[in-house]
Amino acid sequence: MTTSRQNRDQVVIDIRDVHRSFGPNHVLKGISFQVKRGEIVSCLGGSGCGKTTLLKSLIAADRPSSGEIYLGGKEITKLYGKELDNVKRRFGVLFQSAALFNSMTVFDNIALPLRRNTDLDESTISIMVKMKLELVGLRDAEDLVPAELSGGMKKRIGLARAVALDPEILFFDEPHAGLDPISIGVIDRLIIDLATKLHITCYIITHEIPSALRISNKIVFLDKGRVHLLGSPEEFRNSSDPLVNQFITGNADGPIPLRKSRRDYGEDILSSWIDQRR
Repeated sequence: MTTSRQNRDQVVIDIRDVHRSFGPNHVLKGISFQVKRGEIVSCLGGSGCGKTTLLKSLIAADRPSSGEIYLGGKEITKLYGKELDNVKRRFGVLFQSAALFNSMTVFDNIALPLRRNTDLDESTISIMVKMKLELVGLRDAEDLVPAELSGGMKKRIGLARAVALDPEILFFDEPHAGLDPISIGVIDRLIIDLATKLHITCYIITHEIPSALRISNKIVFLDKGRVHLLGSPEEFRNSSDPLVNQFITGNADGPIPLRKSRRDYGEDILSSWIDQRR
């Protein structure tokens, strides 16, 4: 087996029986799956299914109640301090809002992780920032501030900052939110290029189903804190599962209810009436 083949087959995200509870609220209920180097994996599911909670555990912003998470072979749930910081430098995050610093120029936003995490001189940092801006097609925007950028441009600048340290893994939190179809296509093309040309592993939380089906190697569909479906876009698209079909079609009627009250409506009204009579 060649080295390149070994690299492609290398597991870089390994999630093993992860649980997360907040008091009596059991949000994640035994999540397990793997992601290989250079794969694009989209995590789908309805609101409250556990997508964001899982992402927070993956980027070490929160720790699971039990289970193990390996990033690049390191079990991050047991790491603290400098050891955890060293792992964090191996991944980048594109937040839903892009999370740019409004008081900084585009150049300084991208240069920030380089200035904080390396000993590079300013001339080298300048070259690297220009390279990242060229990667996202916005090299002429370096002197602008976030208020002068469109929503799509902010996402692309956020992506340039996320790859500033040349990460092995990129985590995306709703990268398509609030974007027009052309901007979505631009973000999708950038993600594909990062995965295929730079072999960066991409893990994406999204509700943009056409995009997920178009760019992903694998779909992880969560429901009620569990992996409901794990497979290729074709398996997801052709699934006969009623829950998956409802999610794809956006039908209001199906396994995912419109109303999510735990108590029976009639009992709720009756108990309120009895309480008022007392």
